[in-house]
Amino acid sequence: MNLKHLRYFWAVAHTGSVAAAANQLHLTPQTVSAQIKLLEDDLGTALFKPAGRGLELTEAGRVALSYADEIFALGHEMVSSLRANAIPEQTMTTFRVGVFDMIPKSLTHRLLASLKRVDKPLRLVCREGTIDWLLGELALHRLEMVLADRPMPAGLAIRGHSRKLGESAVAFFAAPELARRDVAFPACLNGAPLLLPGPNAAVRGEIDLWLGESRLYPRVVGEFDDSALMKVFAQAGEGYFPAPAILSDEICARYGVSEVGRLEEVREAFWLISTERRIQHPEVRAVLEAARGAVFVAQGDGQMAR
Repeated sequence: MNLKHLRYFWAVAHTGSVAAAANQLHLTPQTVSAQIKLLEDDLGTALFKPAGRGLELTEAGRVALSYADEIFALGHEMVSSLRANAIPEQTMTTFRVGVFDMIPKSLTHRLLASLKRVDKPLRLVCREGTIDWLLGELALHRLEMVLADRPMPAGLAIRGHSRKLGESAVAFFAAPELARRDVAFPACLNGAPLLLPGPNAAVRGEIDLWLGESRLYPRVVGEFDDSALMKVFAQAGEGYFPAPAILSDEICARYGVSEVGRLEEVREAFWLISTERRIQHPEVRAVLEAARGAVFVAQGDGQMAR
């Protein structure tokens, strides 16, 4: 495959027209069209289809664009790295981590802070998304590891291995105007506004089950696929919310809320998923050791657990 042809395709895909791409590349539109036609002949499929006065990617074109984006991003990264580091030993390594939306940002930082101790310069790239998308990126080797709230589901055609980093009891928090209610936890939740993680979060089902078994009927006023956004709403007094008890002190200090109670019977687990059966990647090993040796530490009050 001719990379020059791929570059012309990539330019047209991002500008939306041959004319705009030709102007950007300082070529004639006829030249760009001819080069893309050669690429389509080489691949045996059409990459564009007419759309009004412009062009639209075909399904094959969208697949090709995803690969082209990665190819040219890696090329740019290679050039930048080699220009910035004349000595090979000083070359900065890029480490890509996928993080499930509902993993608390502060916990992610605690886990990834261990990478500063790796004995070489490191450029950290974090990608957030749904668990299905992240595992797909891991399978395509676009990520070195994924931080998730569950192990990799069984039956997926993906070579991956799950390692439990630790778990925490779930605590409930509220802004001062809600937390001052003269009703003890958990009865204070009955009829109260409640903010919950979305149905994609592994802990959501356990919380729903606990509420039902406890015969508690709060008013669910919000569901969030982003844990940080849920906390911001709670900070404004919109409702009670659950979060890992391991982060209680930090959550209270950062968002001005109070812990009203915790559930030892409802636990939130955190997992590291990688493609390695045996951990050989030094950065993956650093995160695993940090989780087991510093972040999740057994304590008598049940606040943290291995």
